[in-house]
Amino acid sequence: MAEQTAGGTATATPQVTIDGTSIDAPRTRAPQGTLYRGSVGMWSWVLHRITGVAIYFFLLVHILDTALVRLSPEAYNAVIGTYKTPLMNLGEIALVAAIVFHAFNGLRIILIDFWSKGPKYQRAMFWVVLVLWAVAIAGFLPRQLMNLVADFN
Repeated sequence: MAEQTAGGTATATPQVTIDGTSIDAPRTRAPQGTLYRGSVGMWSWVLHRITGVAIYFFLLVHILDTALVRLSPEAYNAVIGTYKTPLMNLGEIALVAAIVFHAFNGLRIILIDFWSKGPKYQRAMFWVVLVLWAVAIAGFLPRQLMNLVADFN
């Protein structure tokens, strides 16, 4: 919406007419510092895809290492032994965090799709998902962190 003037190009301000009175319409700006232009819904979408891909790759590895038991029980035991390390314990924490977020956010997506008021409340439902996720992870972390400490001993 640029106007050509004698001195160059100027940006025109949108005009809105209400009851015969012309006023300048407020401008909205895109968020700065991010490639994405979305808000809560877009970040929810991104996190849902990332957690979904991570869960997919975990399941792939899980199926492959479980299949080892039929090929060679010794190889299976060796692979399972490598999982009993502090690094893999942190991986388990990340996996559970991803699964719990993915599950709660999936329920949110179902509500948005099938509840007539879902799109209206999608932002609030995202914050509810984060609170439920935090509560669930807070219940899981103490026991898992005890396992992590035990791995160092």
